[in-house]
Amino acid sequence: MIRFVPRFLQAAILAGVTVAAAPALAGTRPTGIWIDHTGRGAVEIKQCGKNLCGNVVWLEDGANAEACGLQILGNVKTVARNRWDRGWIYDPDKDAKYDVEITVLRSGKLKILGYAGTKWFSETMFWTRAPANLQLCKA
Repeated sequence: MIRFVPRFLQAAILAGVTVAAAPALAGTRPTGIWIDHTGRGAVEIKQCGKNLCGNVVWLEDGANAEACGLQILGNVKTVARNRWDRGWIYDPDKDAKYDVEITVLRSGKLKILGYAGTKWFSETMFWTRAPANLQLCKA
């Protein structure tokens, strides 16, 4: 009977650690390399002064190599624990800039909300973290 107590305690401790880690994931910063919603490119999001910015670091199609290093995100500010806003995102397909809100989801994905002045007129995209072995392009 005594042998079950330590196993029970181990399970309880493990469950407690798992529950404690869940909120931490929600507060994760969006820095790092992310595959965009199209799967055709990856953006490295990093700290630029007090705000976030992001540049293209991988392209599926090598014919678009001139886009390597292109700034896609800029001036994105912290507005809440897992949300950044009031910056801009560039859409190279439309050659246009939009306002952007970035939210880190519990799933580990990024929710990218591009909007034009008001969030009533917006487009939502989901980005996934890039694999560690992604071959980056040279800017």
